[in-house]
Amino acid sequence: MKGIADTGFIVAFARGHDQHHVWAVDIAKQITEPLLTSEPVLAEAAFQLESSSYVLALLQDEMLRLAFDCNRNIAPLAELARRYRDRNPDLADLCLIRMSELYPRHVVITVDSDFRVYRRNRREAIPIHLPPHALLRQLNGDRPAGSTRASSAECGTRHWRSLNSAQQLRIGKFSAAAIH
Repeated sequence: MKGIADTGFIVAFARGHDQHHVWAVDIAKQITEPLLTSEPVLAEAAFQLESSSYVLALLQDEMLRLAFDCNRNIAPLAELARRYRDRNPDLADLCLIRMSELYPRHVVITVDSDFRVYRRNRREAIPIHLPPHALLRQLNGDRPAGSTRASSAECGTRHWRSLNSAQQLRIGKFSAAAIH
């Protein structure tokens, strides 16, 4: 599976106690190459995890790869911001919508059900991968109080290590310490 990582996936993969952690790890086993992402996504993840070093380790271990230049996409990002102003998307979401246009064979790995509403190339549904219970909540029109967009997404078929409490999780050949 080729994917584009949203903040939620990164956070869920890092936090062993996150409600989407198991889902994120299962997704990681299916990835065959680094997940693409953007700098705004990394900034959100580092903020939520309170660890820039963890996020940088995911880049160094090639779990994630930066594949977007905001400067070269200002006009399309501004157009997306205008189009979706009623939903008030953050910059990270706008970048992922645009990345979906640039990388049409990649699935956006997210816990954010707004991606079921967003469209690439004006009319085309964005292929997404949501955790099963996030999809059910979205279909039922429910959104838990105080929920955040960040929670989970996916990784890769590589060996990525995530230390969570007393247990160690290995997935592939890459490593990064988990956030407790």
